[in-house]
Amino acid sequence: MDQDSEGCFRTVVTELRAGNLYKYILDGVVERPDPASRLQPEGVHGPSMTVDLSEFPRSGRSWQNHPLDNYIIYELHIGTFTPGGTFEAAIERIPYLRELGVTAVELMPVAQFPGERNWGYDGVYPYAVQSSYGGPGELINLIDALHGAGLAVILDVVYNHLGPEGNYLRDFGPYFTDKYQTPWGDAINYDGPESQRVRDFFIGNALYWLFEFGFDALRLDAVHGIFDKSPVHILKEMKQAVMSMPGGKGKYLIAESDLNETCLVDPPEKEGYGLDAQWNDDFHHCLHTLLTGESDGYYMDFGSTEALKKAYSEGFVFTGQFSGFRGRQHGTPSRHVPPGKLIVHSQTHDQVGNRMMGDRLSASLPQEKLRFAAAAVILSPYVPLIFMGEEYAEDAPFQYFISHSDPSLVEAVRKGRIEEFSSFRWKGVPPDPADKATFLGSKLNIALAKRQPNAGMLEFYRKLIRIRQQHPALASPKRQNIEVIQISGSRTIIVAIWDNVGTSMILEVLCFENKESVSFSLPREGRWPKIGAWELLIDSSMRETPGTSVRIEDRVTVGPISLSLFEHIS
Repeated sequence: MDQDSEGCFRTVVTELRAGNLYKYILDGVVERPDPASRLQPEGVHGPSMTVDLSEFPRSGRSWQNHPLDNYIIYELHIGTFTPGGTFEAAIERIPYLRELGVTAVELMPVAQFPGERNWGYDGVYPYAVQSSYGGPGELINLIDALHGAGLAVILDVVYNHLGPEGNYLRDFGPYFTDKYQTPWGDAINYDGPESQRVRDFFIGNALYWLFEFGFDALRLDAVHGIFDKSPVHILKEMKQAVMSMPGGKGKYLIAESDLNETCLVDPPEKEGYGLDAQWNDDFHHCLHTLLTGESDGYYMDFGSTEALKKAYSEGFVFTGQFSGFRGRQHGTPSRHVPPGKLIVHSQTHDQVGNRMMGDRLSASLPQEKLRFAAAAVILSPYVPLIFMGEEYAEDAPFQYFISHSDPSLVEAVRKGRIEEFSSFRWKGVPPDPADKATFLGSKLNIALAKRQPNAGMLEFYRKLIRIRQQHPALASPKRQNIEVIQISGSRTIIVAIWDNVGTSMILEVLCFENKESVSFSLPREGRWPKIGAWELLIDSSMRETPGTSVRIEDRVTVGPISLSLFEHIS
């Protein structure tokens, strides 16, 4: 290979065909796979394989992405979503997803990782599709089938680090830096010497998934681990690159961050990066602590109905005030951020899998609290996310698993898992992440969805989704059309949401009291209806029958530990 004036090595090999195996020979001695490999059929240490994506058939049907604030996201892990654990096996579950009513499917990372069992965040070949999942052809089939069913497809990508095993990228250039530290490994060099080609590598990766495979959105993992002090932040440049492509306006970049910084989604004219949405973990933490009573680790900052009230009315809970867990001020004001730019959830792979035993809410909460959590998320003004299996109260855990080949690395992961829970009250030893049984025990048992009480939970989720999709007040709500109050002296929150033309209104009453019932009066000022007829749409406690007409005169009464949804009729 010849080095050009910019320091890059190039050559043209005319005899290569799709399906050929190859490696690079560095300095005439060391053989390495291609860091931009499209397929690693023999794993992370084996040769790369040339791939021609145009050889894989596609239906050719037209597809238009949904507006982001119409997303109802279903997060899944390919390896544990089905018994087969492949892209093709996932296609068989598409009718189930359609019947559930979700509008978007989020795949946890599918870039090549070591072994056959991994969450995907240890990927080391950002362009290669995990071979044990079925490779690029099967992935294209899955995306095509999901689009055919009317479902958008999101891919979780990791641009803050690469995994430890099979990570040969540093042999090819200054891709990493010791100027910054991440919890998962060396930081990527986005702003140091010779960083432009590094930036091009990862921006090109985003374009590759969005435009060559046809993903509709990317979920950018833990962007707080992306460090860049360049004049134009890498995330802003990435969004600009997407928008410059034909069809780029219909593609979304969604950030996961624990910094509560609105600059991620603020528009460029307001010094923001212009991303389309970001995670709002504060909402989860509020809801989780109120329903479970847990107060370990970062949960220590939450647990009050006042915090959840703020999450509903403003978005972030920490908007610059002191955080006891962090020991410093945290966050930025978020009231100006449209609700459709914030993703909320009660369970995710992180919030389940990063518990010591990987236990879901269904392992410790009764059915009425599970229904409460579901209603709080799906009927919120934000974009809701459902983690696979929660919709029918799956009882299998989702635990952390790996299949590294280096014994010393496996032992380091085991030790790290133990240290991770030092600030939590849990005692004991986490399940062995390298044991195949840990992986197998995390697979969904979807047969549960046909049995009671799981089938009843599934029908409850379907009803919630139908209400969200059909009610005008929940279609693209604006911040100015949301009003939240807390009943004085009570752990009860009222969320009122008007539609954008002011003709329809819903009332969500979240009661966290353990009393027999709670009664209160509605406000008499402003936009609040004075008196009138209402219809009960949902009662998470199942004490009241949906469809019941009630008149709200002086007092409203709801049951304990319940979310009641009313629609104003007249």
